[in-house]
Amino acid sequence: MSSKLHAVSPIDGKYASKTKELSKYFSEAALIKHRVKVEVEYLIALSEHNDVKLREFNSDEKSFLRNLEIDLQIVKDIEVKGYDNIPATNHDVKAVEYYLKLKLNHTSLNNSLQWIHFGLTSEDVNNIAYALMLSNAKEQVMIPKLNEMYNVIEGLAQKYKGIPMLARTHGQPASPTTFGKEFKNYSARLKRQLDQLKQYKVLAKLNGATGNYNAHYSAYPNVDWVKFSKDFISKLNLEPNLITTQIEPHDSYAELFDIMRRINNIFHNFVTDMWRYVSDGWVKQKTVEGEIGSSTMPHKVNPIDFENAEGNFGVANSLFIHFSEKLTKSRLQRDLSDSTVLRNLGVAFGHSLIGYKSVLKGLSKIDVNEKKVISELKKHPEVIAEAIQTVLRRENSEMPYERLKELTQGKKVSLEDLRLFIDGLNVSLDVKNELKLLTPENYIGIADKLVNLN
Repeated sequence: MSSKLHAVSPIDGKYASKTKELSKYFSEAALIKHRVKVEVEYLIALSEHNDVKLREFNSDEKSFLRNLEIDLQIVKDIEVKGYDNIPATNHDVKAVEYYLKLKLNHTSLNNSLQWIHFGLTSEDVNNIAYALMLSNAKEQVMIPKLNEMYNVIEGLAQKYKGIPMLARTHGQPASPTTFGKEFKNYSARLKRQLDQLKQYKVLAKLNGATGNYNAHYSAYPNVDWVKFSKDFISKLNLEPNLITTQIEPHDSYAELFDIMRRINNIFHNFVTDMWRYVSDGWVKQKTVEGEIGSSTMPHKVNPIDFENAEGNFGVANSLFIHFSEKLTKSRLQRDLSDSTVLRNLGVAFGHSLIGYKSVLKGLSKIDVNEKKVISELKKHPEVIAEAIQTVLRRENSEMPYERLKELTQGKKVSLEDLRLFIDGLNVSLDVKNELKLLTPENYIGIADKLVNLN
């Protein structure tokens, strides 16, 4: 508890319990483990290549490498202060290389030590490690949570599809809709972005210090290093980027961040709408035993979950925008200004995840106040003026829009006023009866049916 109280970031403090599943993908420990994975898989891939003078490892040796227990503290000690006659590297990737040599030194693989990190630059290891971290976090944490959110909102769309409600355009009364259709608007938007997120793949590169396989080619000019790189990255379920400088340019990262940003914008829009519905009394919030809404006003039940989500989406998107702007730019063949930015990727995903969980918590405590919603709708019979003038256009009646505008614009009218207007129209009795059947409650078009569209 004390460590959480002293954490600088709320991600690791107040909200640590809500972001703990991301630790597996975005912590310093996760970065080290993913670097080890890249180095190990690369070493195994070299051993499997017929034209490289490294014997192929047997199945036990491969299993040993892939299941190494990593002492994270030793890796950090090698980087910061040195360990067991290894001087401090002041280089995090080199520390991983030396650690692996230390681990393999007294095994059957001790004659393969110089093949660890063979021909690589640290960015070969780093960019693949980060690509794996992003890809795995997307698949294992973000997509399952977003699927859950889609299902909840889609469920609310179905539940409330038959409840008519007053729509507002420009904040003013407009043609009615249904509460379920308004939930459907958001589930449909989310589904489109979620489909893109599911199809997205991160790009990665393995091509040496300036992207030209210089070191690899100098040692083995007859090896097809482009094919080796392509096969290696593809086996990690990443997309190979074969043309780069020292760094993978992170354009695909920006594509991911932009998908995440669009998803967060959808939810930002959603929670501000929910906030307004709560404020208007159209949505009721269930009280939670013992929960306090205000330190001075005991009656209050605040929409704090939606407000919390709104704030977290704002923080997350500010970071995603910066990531997209910064990480796609690098001086000449490489500079290091991306390093500290990359270490903050988990912060943006963390604030997003907090937002998603807050939305779900808020939705678990609400119910539509059907009586209030319909009562409010009935106060605005003027919204059926659109229908009346449209039917009159069908009947080729003279200047229907203008006549309805004169009757209703900026005025308080009743349903009886509209029926008197209908009685005075020069149309058939059947058309008059048709128009008199219109009410704000039944003037919902096919909103209830649209909820069932996929």
